[in-house]
Parts: sequence; structure tokens; C-alpha cells
Amino acid sequence: MVELIAQADETGLAASGLACLDRCVPLFGDGVDEQVLRPLWANLADGTAWDGALAGVRRTLTAERAGESGAGGAGPARPGGGEAAALARRMLAAVPAERTAGALRTWADGCSAAALQVHRLLDATDEGVAPLVAAELRRQIRVLELLGGAAPGGGLRQVLDVSTEGRRVLRAAISRRARSTP
Repeated sequence: MVELIAQADETGLAASGLACLDRCVPLFGDGVDEQVLRPLWANLADGTAWDGALAGVRRTLTAERAGESGAGGAGPARPGGGEAAALARRMLAAVPAERTAGALRTWADGCSAAALQVHRLLDATDEGVAPLVAAELRRQIRVLELLGGAAPGGGLRQVLDVSTEGRRVLRAAISRRARSTP
């Protein structure tokens, strides 16, 4: 994973970090549109206005968070919230305003670690690597392979598909955890 991030170009780094953040969107709360990061994905495809798209996404997610109340939000009272939600918010806060390779490499590396930690928190086990964590690691590697040319047919559409699948898995884990918490 570390080697793949080190070899990734600017687009691969941006997509890697964005995919990690995208998979964690369910942690921003039940009312958040799962397509909230679409403007950033579109920017990766056409190379326009990253900073403007980022500002819009941050405004939307900040407004959603300001509208939360008590246990319905992504705070500590919500299963899967608390520390995991705080990690997702930090991932968003750390997105670099400028798409430079250096800034994106630092962000992508941090997002990778944060997303793995989110999955650890939601699937704690005493035996080796938890299934959610192993699946998240596989997704992260797949994203970087798709954009690095190591996988046939790679591209942003396939990366978005991998991310969407991961978001559904995380939403299911949050739901399962909510049902099992008294």
C-alpha cells in the first residue's frame, strides 16, 4: 500500500484520498446525500475548480452537521459515530485546497490510515485483521492499481464503483452495530 501511494501520480493520489473519504460518507449522518462528493469526483475527471468544488462540499457537510441534533447525528450517542465520525471529519478537513502532488500524497496517506482505523473501530476483533479492515485494505489497493495502470480497464468510473461498494458495506456495518447496541 505504501509503495502504491509513493508511485501514484497527482490524479491517483487525489482519487485515493477521495475514495477513502467517499467510503466514510455514512459517518457524516443519516441525512447526508451519498453523492455529496460528486463535485470533487467530477473535478478529477475534467480537472476544473478543485478548490471551488471542495469549498462547496465542505459547506454542505458543515450545514448537515450543524443541523444534527443529539443521537440522530454522527456524535458519540450514535453507534458508529464518535471516534469514527471524528476521523471522517478530519479527513474532510485535511483535503488540500490545491491539487499538488506533495499535498495530495500527505492527504492520501492520512486518509488511508484513517479509513482503516474507521473500519477497525466498527469491526473490532481479537483475532488478527478484522474482515472489514481487510476488505477496506483490498479496496484501497484496487483503487491505486486501477489508476496506476496495474489493473486492466482502470479509470475513475471503476474507482467510483469500488468506492460506492465500500460505502454500502460501511453503512451496513454502522446499521448492524446500531441494532446490536442497547
